Amino acid sequence: MQAFTDLRAVAAPLEMTNVDTDQILPSRFIRLPRSGGYQDFLFRDLRFDADGTEKPGFVLNQPAFRRAQILVADRNFGGGSSREQAPWGLLDFGIRCVIAVDFGEIFYNNALKNGLLPVQLDAQACAHLRARLASAPGTMLQVDLPSQTVTADDGTRYTFAIDPGRKHRLLEGLDDIGITLRHEAAMAAFEATYRQRFDWLFN
Repeated sequence: MQAFTDLRAVAAPLEMTNVDTDQILPSRFIRLPRSGGYQDFLFRDLRFDADGTEKPGFVLNQPAFRRAQILVADRNFGGGSSREQAPWGLLDFGIRCVIAVDFGEIFYNNALKNGLLPVQLDAQACAHLRARLASAPGTMLQVDLPSQTVTADDGTRYTFAIDPGRKHRLLEGLDDIGITLRHEAAMAAFEATYRQRFDWLFN
């Protein structure tokens, strides 16, 4: 997966609470292969009418936010059912970081496993950031994972917490497979020894 270190990018304010995984990525699209790309299905029913026409009022359809890489939400982002496709949709759209007051636990874990950084800040901080972004569309935020800080355009800096092990994996771009492959030499050595010791199993 792509490593996450320091991101300075356009951020979009999402003025909604309780955005669940079915709103992020509707269930009718979850059977598609990962290689197909999920960007067109992100917030599908919020972004588009039934005939596929864009809803101009939705934030990611507005010109200043179409290339946003950071999303600033409110409370309970990603609640609801387990769905790995929800972070896939965000990542395929180009969003690398979601800032919110709190997250659904399963979504939070799935995001980290796929290289999407979920940043938890208090309600006042999130409201301040969304207000800044709404008042000046196209405004950039800086999210620095090594220092665990979010810096607004007015210089206000917020710190966030993250598990050290998960932070390391993001910085190195290591998903579960990547972690396993770091032990590839040891696994190969074990397999060779095992085959010699129990050669009758392989004849």
